[in-house]
Amino acid sequence: MKDFIRKLIPAPIFRALQPAYHFMLALTGALVYRFPARKIKIVGITGTKGKTSTTEFVNVILEEAGFKTALASTLRFKIDTKSSPNMHKMTMPGRFFMQKFLRHAVDSGCGWAVVEMTSEGAKQSRHKFVHLDALIFTNISPEHIESHGSFEKYLEAKLSIGHALEKSPKAEKIIVANKDDPHGRDFLELHVGNKYPFSLLNVKPYGAHETGTEFRFEGELISSSLKGLFNIENMLAAATFGSALGIPPITIKKALEKIKSIRGRVEFVRLDPQPTTHNRQQLIQNFDVVVDYAHTPDSLEKLYQAFPRQRKICILGNTGGGRDTWKRAEMGKIADHYCDEIILTNEDPYDEDPMSIVEDMRSGISEKPCETIIDRREALRFALKRAHELTQSKQEKKDSVAVLITGKGTDPYIMGPNGTKQRWDDAETVRQELKKLLKQE
Repeated sequence: MKDFIRKLIPAPIFRALQPAYHFMLALTGALVYRFPARKIKIVGITGTKGKTSTTEFVNVILEEAGFKTALASTLRFKIDTKSSPNMHKMTMPGRFFMQKFLRHAVDSGCGWAVVEMTSEGAKQSRHKFVHLDALIFTNISPEHIESHGSFEKYLEAKLSIGHALEKSPKAEKIIVANKDDPHGRDFLELHVGNKYPFSLLNVKPYGAHETGTEFRFEGELISSSLKGLFNIENMLAAATFGSALGIPPITIKKALEKIKSIRGRVEFVRLDPQPTTHNRQQLIQNFDVVVDYAHTPDSLEKLYQAFPRQRKICILGNTGGGRDTWKRAEMGKIADHYCDEIILTNEDPYDEDPMSIVEDMRSGISEKPCETIIDRREALRFALKRAHELTQSKQEKKDSVAVLITGKGTDPYIMGPNGTKQRWDDAETVRQELKKLLKQE
């Protein structure tokens, strides 16, 4: 419908009418599904990084406390015990999706909906009539600059979600915000009665080490197998929200320690040796493979920092074609600093030449060995083979090599020109290639 209208109306007029168009869609959806947000408690999670993980942490805390929950995120959609992957390639789908989702949650008896909220969704009014009881702000850094026009407008879009919380008709509203982020104060200054800042300074001493993370929250030591300082920040955000609801610290601890991994977020992919009837030797995976969404310079750097003592073979895609071109060379520069070997590959070129995107990334690389393999499967295969050769030849010890695959996480498609798309799953493709490499098929 939108594309049809775009063809009929001149571009300047279409752009001017867009806000009203998106608002009317949101209002119509709320009317059609009978304003379901009035019948369920809703916590939104927004920020540049960590939204999806924080959504999972909040959900498990609420479940552990006995609530029936619904969840909508970049990763998946869940209502009570039924979960399905998000195949829309957008966190907050349009066409009445959010209102329909909330109606199903209400009809299923869910007490809470945990909703990941994006600046793009807010820009198109998809957060309208999703009346919030609470909002969690994780952090903010430059992202979607071409789409919004400037960082200031990007921040404004994020803050519009906070303003929606201010205007929400719900009682006892809650804001949880990262005090360590320079813009955390913008959210803490919202006209909301219950404000809960969180800071790493309040959970010292904390640890982010090779086997996971740990920190103490309200007297309870929370130990997690999830790696990276960023996971402490995300768990702390969720724990602070749980505490704001009066959930006991021991319940929060039990909940967070249940999560061993999150798909596409520092997701370790490992094959165990399988029984075989073939007359051939089965090989062992003596290296780590990690799939992560990391799509900003800061998130990429923090991922690499989480593997300080391993030889890093880094597969780097980058921004989709035609967007955020400013960060391509920057992410190449970060890989050049932290990685031992770099493989540049395709991600979501849309209508842009993939080689042009790769060359922009390569401009930030000056010291480390760098290969360009546009076919993403071929790039993964090359990296796995290289890691295997290093550990087999005893150039490196067992598990001293890590293949770090960034950019897509759980994105279900590689987006090509003229709206074409190819089904894709980084982790599943890795498993397929590992089976071939380790002779398990």
